[in-house]
Amino acid sequence: MDESASVCDNLLIPASNVITVGDSSSTGVGAHEERINIFKVNQTSSIASRPGSNGSDVSCGSVKQIGPGCSKSSIDVFQGQTPPLPNGIPTYTVTVKNICDTGCTISNIHLSYGWFSSLRTINPSVFRRLSYNDCLVNDGKPLGPGKTITFQYANTFSYPLAVSSITCI
Repeated sequence: MDESASVCDNLLIPASNVITVGDSSSTGVGAHEERINIFKVNQTSSIASRPGSNGSDVSCGSVKQIGPGCSKSSIDVFQGQTPPLPNGIPTYTVTVKNICDTGCTISNIHLSYGWFSSLRTINPSVFRRLSYNDCLVNDGKPLGPGKTITFQYANTFSYPLAVSSITCI
């Protein structure tokens, strides 16, 4: 059996240089830990290795980095008032931007908006309400690093904006 298999398979690395993985019983008897060294390749992936049984490093190969680089705060939602409709109802432009500092792509962006409604039609593939306090951006499709989605809505008041969930890919 490959010596790296026990620790290296399906390894997701936090955005730090070294992690310790292991398992132990509640009493600590039979505890087993292994140190894994991380060498950053680019913004979203790294190469990992760990000490082997013969003292030389065993490569884990390329691993995907997770952690602080991709989170709900990686999505910036900005809302600004724009000229009103001809009947005087205010309009607002909303920009949703992927600002992930590790260059990650984000999908399934959900915003909480209460009972969102608009007098101006919004393309449902750009933004749509699924249920109370759950709106989907970009039809759930990936939003690449630095990319934006923009839409306008019209209502007598603006809605508070908050990212409720995302998927980092």
